[in-house]
Amino acid sequence: MTESDIIVFSEIVCELGEGPGYDPLTNTVWWFDILAGKLMQKSWPDGETRVQELGMMASALAVIDAKSQLLWTEKGLFIRDRESGRLTLHKAIEADNPITRSNDARVHPSGAFWMGTMGRRAEDGAGSIWWYREGEVRQLFSGITITNSICFSPDGRIAYFADTDKNILWRVDTDPETGLPTSERSVFHHRVEEGGMDGSVVDANGVLWNACWGGRSVNAYSPEGRLIRSVPVPTLQPSCPAFVGPDADRLLVSTAREGMSRSDRDADPYAGRPLLLDIAVQGIFDRPVRL
Repeated sequence: MTESDIIVFSEIVCELGEGPGYDPLTNTVWWFDILAGKLMQKSWPDGETRVQELGMMASALAVIDAKSQLLWTEKGLFIRDRESGRLTLHKAIEADNPITRSNDARVHPSGAFWMGTMGRRAEDGAGSIWWYREGEVRQLFSGITITNSICFSPDGRIAYFADTDKNILWRVDTDPETGLPTSERSVFHHRVEEGGMDGSVVDANGVLWNACWGGRSVNAYSPEGRLIRSVPVPTLQPSCPAFVGPDADRLLVSTAREGMSRSDRDADPYAGRPLLLDIAVQGIFDRPVRL
């Protein structure tokens, strides 16, 4: 892939672009700037980018219905009214822990929301993964430094998650009806090459697409954990892919410029902008979360 195959989806520059997704109910793409506390939304394919100042760090979103969304933030879960942007606290999660903030999250096919936390300064082992469904919250895993790559097989029988600090992507069996784990976790892939395993999505064929932070690529892994494709990205820090468009056949990746020097930023004009990659994918959309 060359730079001519890349489309800058929005000119809004994020310090830490993350958590992209697509809402088929409203034909809208969303993403966050975690460190700036901003939510970006844009009607597909060429609407104006709308920016909301959230007043807190937020990193992921789940669709509830055509009127509301569920935001994963440093203070827990908030219901967002689409029309007004008003936020209402739904569940406080780690809100009393000043060390941590929200990070990666995704909806399981059962409607359960898996949500990761991490230390604000990537403190060792400070992060956890939480499960939410129909008002109930459970802690699933703890002792993770940088929670990432939360995603699921299309049938809801497998969950994946990573600790970017260790560059290990795990898999665990899950109940397709509840999204709860039914086995111990095992290593799905251990990356030893340059770059960290950041956000991931799984397509309709069970292929996992992972953004490689610091590796300038989005990598595809077979259901057996074997690297089957590497798509170059013309920026240093791709952070998370998403299937977008009405047919989920386009791949968008959020990017970041966090930690880059001024000279590095000047040399990396795509850093912090969401990018559309010109490759064909057979994606699927996350289900609405079950309140």
